[in-house]
Amino acid sequence: MTPRPSPFLEPHHPRKITMQVMDVIAEMLKREGIDTMFCYPTTPVIEAAARAGIRPVLCRQERVGVDMANGYTRTRNGKPFSVFAMQYGPGAENAFSGVATAYSDSAPILLLPLGHRREVAQVPPTFRSSRTFSTVTRSAEELLEPHEIGNVMRRAFNHLKNGRLGPVMVELPMDLVEHELGDFPIVYQPVRATRSAADERDVDDAARLLLDARCPVIQAGQGILYAQAWDELRELAELTSIPVITTVEGKGAFPENHPLSLGTTGAVLTGHGHHFMGECDLLFGAGSSLTRHFLTNRVLPVSGRKVIQASNDPRDFYKGYEMDVALLGDAKLVLRQLVEAVRDRLNGKPRVNDTPHQIAKIKQSWLAEWAAKLTSNQTPMTPYRVVAEFSKVVDHDKTIVTHDSGSPRDQILPFYECTVPNGYLGWGKSHALGTGLGLTIGAKLAAPDRFCVNFMGDAAFGMTGLDFETSVRVDAPICTVVLNNSTMAIETRAMKLSHSIYRTRDIGGSYAALARDLGGWSEKVEDPSQIAAAFERAREQNENGRAALLEFVTNEETDFSFRRTHFSH
Repeated sequence: MTPRPSPFLEPHHPRKITMQVMDVIAEMLKREGIDTMFCYPTTPVIEAAARAGIRPVLCRQERVGVDMANGYTRTRNGKPFSVFAMQYGPGAENAFSGVATAYSDSAPILLLPLGHRREVAQVPPTFRSSRTFSTVTRSAEELLEPHEIGNVMRRAFNHLKNGRLGPVMVELPMDLVEHELGDFPIVYQPVRATRSAADERDVDDAARLLLDARCPVIQAGQGILYAQAWDELRELAELTSIPVITTVEGKGAFPENHPLSLGTTGAVLTGHGHHFMGECDLLFGAGSSLTRHFLTNRVLPVSGRKVIQASNDPRDFYKGYEMDVALLGDAKLVLRQLVEAVRDRLNGKPRVNDTPHQIAKIKQSWLAEWAAKLTSNQTPMTPYRVVAEFSKVVDHDKTIVTHDSGSPRDQILPFYECTVPNGYLGWGKSHALGTGLGLTIGAKLAAPDRFCVNFMGDAAFGMTGLDFETSVRVDAPICTVVLNNSTMAIETRAMKLSHSIYRTRDIGGSYAALARDLGGWSEKVEDPSQIAAAFERAREQNENGRAALLEFVTNEETDFSFRRTHFSH
């Protein structure tokens, strides 16, 4: 289908035109910089997007499609936001898990579900998306009148660009989406993103506290990535010699091969991260919500510990901890303010101490403790050997990695060092098994020159594995790694009795064979000495345009690095 010329004129030169509502929405999206729309039928918005020159990318199920939109926009730091369109009823219902994921990731996604006709939409048990999704979106409203299309869409775009990011929904009733607007003046200009800096008084107080602390730690969150504030973060850390640990969603905001890096905090920690988080007497949450969630952000209340927080959302302040300074503003602007304030106090000279030496010493000792697993030749192989070999053969600066829920997440987070922003898509607050597959497909479409890899267990593959075919079909050659131990090992304690009687934890399948049947390239690897070579072959296949799947036969590994199984005080 040949895209038709845009009928939109500049705001100062409006004219009257005849279009359908869905065509106006498609043209608005195009003006906002959207060239790709993730979707699943049936909705006429797909055809309208194609007419406007926007590429529709179809998933196999709505949940994965939203995950693809999530990975796409996060890889681009939310600029622009992404779009997912789906049908009313079952289509919207099936997307809920993906939307909840995007909400917990603060991922800016415009959701365009088709709605039931307006005369029946209020009648139970009719499913109404805008009402049901209000708990997992920044904003959810229904377009009820054609002449309100401009105001409704501008409100949506504002939520997608300003303040705390997240999914936004505009429900499009079936009888309205194809409504002819007739002689209706169409005027539109893109919504402008705005930023603000923090109060100078708060900046000065924060600078003083940072320099007075005995053992301060900076915890960098996803806000650093969205604000593209990684240079300012690094400058502040090096100027003050303060170590940096990231949240799971913020992994990549600070290079993990840097002498001041403590890795990632969450359910698992590095050895050096565990040490400094225990010794910390001041925590600076930079671009972090400081949400109390044991899987992605381990910050335990400690008597006498001071807390500074920088966020663009005032709802983050004081929600879980007593605080000393709250810095409200864009992370990039706030960190620049802090750098200047600290530099003034240091008379322009970086502070020098033995923190990098301490980190290196503790890191070396911790890695020595794990060397047996990271280099193990046992069969079935340990997942830690897989992660270690992968880390050796890939170019970390040109790779995007993500985990899946459960064991793969906790096995890879401490040991894979992310060296560049958006080189890792971390997640875990409210995510279902299988999320990583969609995230990686979206990331590959956003960054086709990167080696995009998702690590998942066999249970996770069972949830979303058929969408491996989507990566084949939409020309997004990713590498999916299945750690197959044929059981749900992480549930060993939780399902002890039921498993002893009914084998409830056991699952099975030949995932390499299935990947080939779905049109991709695959290998099944059982010899630990072949791990590195298998990754090299998979990367070569990706470079040649083929999606790849590596199935590694692993043991029931249940050891984790400083793993906390639940949140406690």
